Amino acid sequence: MINPNFYKQPVVIDSNQHRQLKLAQAVQDWSVAADLNAIFLASVEFGDACCEYPIVFVEAGKDEQTGKMLVAPIAVMGVQDKQNLYVDKGQWRAAYLPAMVRAYPFGLARQDESHVLVVMDRAFGGWSEAEGQPLFDAAGKPTELLSGMRDQLEKLEAEIQRTRFFGAMLVDSDLLQPMRFDATLPDGRQVSMDGFLTVDEKRVAELPDAKVLELHRNGVLGLIHAHQISLRHMRRLVQWHVDRLPAAAAPAGAAAPANAAATTA
Repeated sequence: MINPNFYKQPVVIDSNQHRQLKLAQAVQDWSVAADLNAIFLASVEFGDACCEYPIVFVEAGKDEQTGKMLVAPIAVMGVQDKQNLYVDKGQWRAAYLPAMVRAYPFGLARQDESHVLVVMDRAFGGWSEAEGQPLFDAAGKPTELLSGMRDQLEKLEAEIQRTRFFGAMLVDSDLLQPMRFDATLPDGRQVSMDGFLTVDEKRVAELPDAKVLELHRNGVLGLIHAHQISLRHMRRLVQWHVDRLPAAAAPAGAAAPANAAATTA
């Protein structure tokens, strides 16, 4: 859950080391996420996130017991590495913030299969020892702020487990395909995005009725539809990328990219 493009200096919160530490202010300038070009999404977020972000899937290793591929859904935020097009002059350009973004500067790191640790980004500029909401009381016990944040993160961790079930259903049903997105910018340059997976609409259409009913009843079919709806935002990302090009590269009044298409890899 700790993305190095977001958490620049993650440290485990410790009652001895951070007894005097306070959160002086929440995130006000989202430039701290300027390098974050994608973030994990829990399946419970799909309904809101599909209205704002392209949702795709990436490989996340293999199941140690079955050897099957694991996949994780992500919200795409940029068309290049370390590019977050949803951050503009410190402001976030979408009404919905993914849960992992909202939790910042806090995060959760898995120590092992049964233990997780609350961490913070020590590089965040909102920490203080002089003012703000303390993390610990005088006795070294977590305050309401820290306890509430841990509860929030543990609920998110539970949602992540449910999201793994969703990914496993897609893999078991053989519904995923490698996808590549290509666009031609107004100056003739090419922008390509690959290394991700999307649901193959043809394979979904060919599923037996019994399988469709199963996917519907366990909520997977609705998540697939949200994913498919979200892909239209890929073109918006390309347009935002064009808008940031130097004037010489993107002539004034330039229209949307001349060509943009998604193809199976």
